[in-house]
Amino acid sequence: MPIRQPIVCVLGHVDSGKTSLLDELRKTNVQVREAGGMTQHIGASFFPVETLKQLIGPYMGTFKTGIEIPGLLIVDTPGHEAFTNLRRRGGSVADIAILVVDALRGFEAQTFECIEILKARKTPFIVAVNKIDRIPGWKAQQGRPFLQSYAAQSSFVQEEMNNRLYQVMGDFSRLSFKTDRFDHIRDFTINIALVPTSAKTGEGLAELVMVLVGLTQQFLKKRLQTTDSAAKASILEVKEEPGLGVTLNTIVYDGTLHKDDLVVVGGKDGPISARVRTILVPKPLDEMRDPRDKFTSVDCVYASAGVKIVAPGLECALAGAPMLAVPPGEDVSKYCQQITEEIGRIRITKEIDGVIAKADTLGSLEAMAEILKANNVQVRSADIGDISKRDVIEASVVKQRQPLVGAILAFGVKTLPDAEAEAEANGVKIFRDPIIYNLIDNYLEWVKTKKEAKSEEEFEALVKPGKVMVLPNCIFRRAKPLVAGVEVQGGRIKPKVSLIRKEDGSDLGEIEQIQDKGKAIGEAKAGAEVAISMDKPIAGRHIFERDVLFVKVPEDDAKKLLTAHLDDLTAEEQDVLKEYINMMRKKIPFWAGVM
Repeated sequence: MPIRQPIVCVLGHVDSGKTSLLDELRKTNVQVREAGGMTQHIGASFFPVETLKQLIGPYMGTFKTGIEIPGLLIVDTPGHEAFTNLRRRGGSVADIAILVVDALRGFEAQTFECIEILKARKTPFIVAVNKIDRIPGWKAQQGRPFLQSYAAQSSFVQEEMNNRLYQVMGDFSRLSFKTDRFDHIRDFTINIALVPTSAKTGEGLAELVMVLVGLTQQFLKKRLQTTDSAAKASILEVKEEPGLGVTLNTIVYDGTLHKDDLVVVGGKDGPISARVRTILVPKPLDEMRDPRDKFTSVDCVYASAGVKIVAPGLECALAGAPMLAVPPGEDVSKYCQQITEEIGRIRITKEIDGVIAKADTLGSLEAMAEILKANNVQVRSADIGDISKRDVIEASVVKQRQPLVGAILAFGVKTLPDAEAEAEANGVKIFRDPIIYNLIDNYLEWVKTKKEAKSEEEFEALVKPGKVMVLPNCIFRRAKPLVAGVEVQGGRIKPKVSLIRKEDGSDLGEIEQIQDKGKAIGEAKAGAEVAISMDKPIAGRHIFERDVLFVKVPEDDAKKLLTAHLDDLTAEEQDVLKEYINMMRKKIPFWAGVM
């Protein structure tokens, strides 16, 4: 079976150099092609074998059988938005990705997000450690391979370069990935390749393309086999074009798409079937006479290809949704069902207590759902579009039962005015952030803070353990109220807590007041010698000198202290609690037993 060109996506944090890297690669591509020889694509650049040979240059000798793939199709829109929309059942339309990391700044917020999404989509990737020209002392070698450039640097600069790489390797290691510099790797199935590059000077691009081509040839051949069947594609963008109406920018990853083919695409309100009126590709730059005349029409395209599709009734199509061509004579409802099932896996509504997730595209929504799942966050509803009043009402219903999941997580969408008012009235929190990873991180941080505050509140309300001894010759008043001097031997005592006599477990009633040097105090801790007054007991009848008394901790409080708040007690308070529980269990077996 023939193999198609691999589809490559470029991901990375803002300002890590993704666009510059693409531009530098494209510049070589434009320079290399003979007039009109390079095929233009919508939303992607096709790099034919000739260009790849030119880019790889001195490393062509490493390919014993030559370059076997028909080229590379690199998606032009860098970043995870494009990558998340290039989705297909069980993974990504992208066959391999380049993750761009800034050599000086290392891992940043979106780097983690990209890795989460790559992991969720099971997409292999290589790492371009970019901006090596900014390493202090680096002498740029315009357009040269990295290894030649590296050899020309001083030993100090080489050491600095290696330290930057070790830092990136360490960041990956903390996420349980094994990485190494590309030329040190023996087994690419175990280690992820780090390729040092500079988008500004072109250094390292030869090795980047070499590793990319080598890996796709060695490990992805089976995946790259194409069939002669009807086209399968993914919608990269839904775009209105002057004179054409609503069009779809798609990446065809399998089969052949013909003009007049019947296609089914995922829409906001269900599958949309339409006949392809026109298939457009961009005109080569040297043929673009009029800026409005940007496209040229073709009769058919083969995978892999980036094309613009013009067809009636596409207004409600969804970015990130699948597009399937229906072979002649086949039942269109079967394909509609496939698309309904596919989108139904992402756009969900469940009768459970969970968060509401809203996003602008199917791809972003799926990425959100995957990261939420990885963090064990339940999702009640996941959908496309702006936040409506209904979303807020759903969240407020959940909030009454489970305050920590009664929230809305919004990515790339607006809040409708009536929804904003409803959220304010019901105290429903709406989280937003231009980075999905940060959005979910902010929510998780909020949950953690709320849990800690609730735990603190609960702990404050519990009766804490305490142990005192009545000091000899320190009963100052025998009754009504009894006033006695005590030593706090462990834990703490407060007014309004009851005391129990250790010897017989009799309840002596509440402490009315605690005084230290004649002044009333709110609490006395271990080591303190204070006077306490109690209304109920009588000295010589209920209480005696040298008696050991415990704070009466209710059974429920003792259970909570044992299960949820043991770490909030000091080691000495824990000992007093255990001693008190053992005393109670002599009277009542299994007292404060945890089920």
